[in-house]
Amino acid sequence: MKFYLAPMEGITTYIYRNAYNHYFGGIDKYFTPFIASKKMNRRERNEILPAHNQSLTVVPQILANRSEEFLEIAEKIAEYGYGTVNLNLGCPSGTVTARKRGAGFLGVPDELDRFLYEIYERSPIKISIKTRIGISSVDEWERILDIYRKYPVEELIIHPRLQKELYKFTPHMETYLTAVSKLPAIPLCYNGDITSREKYKVLLDTAPETERVMIGRGILKNPLLAAQLKAAEGTKPPTLDKETLKAFHDELFEGYAAQMAGETPTLFKMKDLWTYLSESFAASDRHLKKIRKASGYTEYKTAVNSLFRECELLS
Repeated sequence: MKFYLAPMEGITTYIYRNAYNHYFGGIDKYFTPFIASKKMNRRERNEILPAHNQSLTVVPQILANRSEEFLEIAEKIAEYGYGTVNLNLGCPSGTVTARKRGAGFLGVPDELDRFLYEIYERSPIKISIKTRIGISSVDEWERILDIYRKYPVEELIIHPRLQKELYKFTPHMETYLTAVSKLPAIPLCYNGDITSREKYKVLLDTAPETERVMIGRGILKNPLLAAQLKAAEGTKPPTLDKETLKAFHDELFEGYAAQMAGETPTLFKMKDLWTYLSESFAASDRHLKKIRKASGYTEYKTAVNSLFRECELLS
């Protein structure tokens, strides 16, 4: 089984990826948060610089719905030595989908088909796809699959939810199984709600052909999850310890503080992460409120140290 870290905007940055790999590992492939402009700003370039991704297998992700724009970005990425890019057809955010990008592109299948024809015909590097199963009905999935099967998709990462469902409700596993049967020539990867060994086992019982799994929120909540899932059946999986988790946190904090201009943007990054990481601790609500209210480094560090000192780890 191969495990991938999902691209999560603002969180799974190169600073996060390197710190994560240092302390926890278990990830076979990392995906960058999406690049949406052919001009590629400083933040986007930082994500793909080879010096920022040493010893990591990284795939840059592109968010686009115009073939010329996609190809220009892909060409620039190829210049950095990458052999594959990932097309984002999975982002369910309203600000993205309203412009027919991300999962919103799935709502205009004829346009999507023309777009894929053009980029697969002319791209200088291979293209994988991360997709949802439609906008508002699972009935859309058959048409989308018919489009994907036309092209040499390097890898198809399927999050079996509709755009309108965001991250709610139970994934439609029947749609993933349909893809397994209808796309035998395309390597498939499952993505969605893998947050424990129990849910991972359900996936394997339901779709034993699965060889690749992408995890996002599950790893943000429990950074040791990938290593736990790799533990052999019948053996005791590794467990989190506060010393390692605190060292991971501190490396992230110092990395962002060195990169960001001022305390506020660094604290914004760390508070965003704590939305997920706090779920690794028992009875952390009171401490999490103090972390979110912190207006400076000293106040933030005091709140974090208090949480680590007083709250027990759950896994």
